[in-house]
Amino acid sequence: MRYENEDVPMIGFYDYTVLATYAATALGVTGMFQAVEGRHLTAVFCLLAAGLLDCFDGRIARTKKDRSHQQQSFGIQIDSLNDVLCFGALPSVAGYCAWSRWSDAPTPVWYGAALCVFTLAGLIRLAYFNVTEEERQQTEGGGRKYYLGLPITASALVFPLFYLLGLLLPGGPYILAAGMLLLAALYVTPLRIPKPGLAAICLLSAVGALELAGLILAALGRL
Repeated sequence: MRYENEDVPMIGFYDYTVLATYAATALGVTGMFQAVEGRHLTAVFCLLAAGLLDCFDGRIARTKKDRSHQQQSFGIQIDSLNDVLCFGALPSVAGYCAWSRWSDAPTPVWYGAALCVFTLAGLIRLAYFNVTEEERQQTEGGGRKYYLGLPITASALVFPLFYLLGLLLPGGPYILAAGMLLLAALYVTPLRIPKPGLAAICLLSAVGALELAGLILAALGRL
């Protein structure tokens, strides 16, 4: 069997349809670096920016009408791998490192376990989506009109919200851990959630901007 890109100097695809996903991956890795360095606000900004790019990567990819089957499959796979990194690993790392904002004590086992459950639930949800989406494409084709279970990309908005609440209210780490466990439960609960259109994406982007503004004000001590 001969692969499409066998004769090129680098494997993979590098046209504009996947550049948004690659940029989101860079943001996800940068966000984890920033969290480890204690720059929690910058880490959350990277998460929000990666979520914004994820809203449009599929729309960008669909503008290229002559994509081969390999290119389409590659786009789906790279998008899912990016989702695990940006919306599963990054929030967990940022949440774990955020413990230092609330306490000088060592991070307790229960807190780390809550973050592990969150990441695992997101991973399961993505794997299940990939399997069912592959089957659906073979029988139906076209795009989905709804999601089964909360998409893992929801952490781009929900994590900053619970992090902000944790900064403003007593019991910060408990609030953040509870939010992460709630997300984990929603990932694997078979709820039918309509796929957002452009208007909904713009509204969600505005919510993300408000969250970022709230975090900046909290960091400056003005909330």
